[in-house]
Amino acid sequence: MSKQERDDFLAALHVGVLAVERPDGPPLVTPVWYRYIAGGAVEFNTTGSTEKAKLLERSGHATLCAQREEYPYAYVTVDGPVEIEETDRATRVDIATRYLGTEIGTEYVDGSPDADDLVIRLRPARWRTADFSKEYPAGG
Repeated sequence: MSKQERDDFLAALHVGVLAVERPDGPPLVTPVWYRYIAGGAVEFNTTGSTEKAKLLERSGHATLCAQREEYPYAYVTVDGPVEIEETDRATRVDIATRYLGTEIGTEYVDGSPDADDLVIRLRPARWRTADFSKEYPAGG
């Protein structure tokens, strides 16, 4: 994929799959809702007391993969350092409404005011991409 194609793909609606290193075993792999700021960062919310948050703080880096699950298959994977900050309601609502729509996304955030107190910002340092529509345009 070109830089523009990968930015467009990552900005489209996909559930991301986050992987973060564990010091004593296989990586933690978990789905996340995210938003992408072109050329800048992948952002997602989490609760500070989760294993995910603790591992992100410890390792300081992560990998996220977004994929298209129907033909033509495609994916974008980003690896890089993470920044961890307190989140705010606007960020939570923006990400939730991206996946659930305005009404349900807002209800979701308002119904769990103590959840997702952190925003994680993954700054892509390495990219991997694939797009089967380029490799196998007549397939499916």
